[in-house]
Amino acid sequence: MKRILQDNVKIVTAIAVTVGLLLFTFIVAQTNQQKDTITTSGTSTLSNKKIGWGIKREDNHKQPDVGSLNKRIIEQYDGICMGNPEMPYVYLTFDNGYEAGYTEKILAVLKENQVPAAFFITGHYVNSQPELVKKMIDEGHTVGNHTVNHKSMPDISDDQIKTEMMDLHKSIYEKFGYEMKYTRPPKGEYSERTIACTNSLGYKTVMWSFAYDDWDENKQGREEYGKKKILDNVHNGAVLLLHGTSKDNSNILDECIKEIKKMGYEFRSLDQFQR
Repeated sequence: MKRILQDNVKIVTAIAVTVGLLLFTFIVAQTNQQKDTITTSGTSTLSNKKIGWGIKREDNHKQPDVGSLNKRIIEQYDGICMGNPEMPYVYLTFDNGYEAGYTEKILAVLKENQVPAAFFITGHYVNSQPELVKKMIDEGHTVGNHTVNHKSMPDISDDQIKTEMMDLHKSIYEKFGYEMKYTRPPKGEYSERTIACTNSLGYKTVMWSFAYDDWDENKQGREEYGKKKILDNVHNGAVLLLHGTSKDNSNILDECIKEIKKMGYEFRSLDQFQR
């Protein structure tokens, strides 16, 4: 009888362990599913799966492959990543998370060549460089919203996104009377939920069809490399992403602009964007 009782205890224990493991697995699966689907309003749900923007360059002046998922979501939410493939228009954009001392020169080159550009700035940038932001606006450039703290949007809630976006929006408007309407997701990371959220705030998302590793401060002093990357990849409808923190960019910008114009392209502002 004692052995039977012991065997029964072992069986019950095994069943309990198995049930516990199954329950744990179910909870983990549900948690992961919740991370990828967040209720945005009412009963509607949108995917919150984090997407890192990426492109496959052609190096032959043809439009790159931005990926079917990227293309579908951007087009569905009226975003910008690449213009009309038949029109020789180029859209120049800069990410300015902080000031490294090169934006004055960049602005001077743009003014000399009569080229419009878009500068996506953070809260830190406007707080530390208000004179440069004013100069961007006064000289006819677009100032875009890169959020206050440069956080990956899929990692934060709708309310946090609203705070990140609208606190910067309010600051720019109060300081300069300028109302921003374009945004670029920090780190190029977004989800269907986040792009829908920023749309609801009145913003159009701007990605890119060309970028290179110009942001790395340890990879400066490669001006010929940067020039070749830019000039080999310019294409109809190109949305060029450069970083204002790159010394190389400030040194090669004038030559690149002049060469791109010689190639038959026309620089246009985001307000002139054509699909």
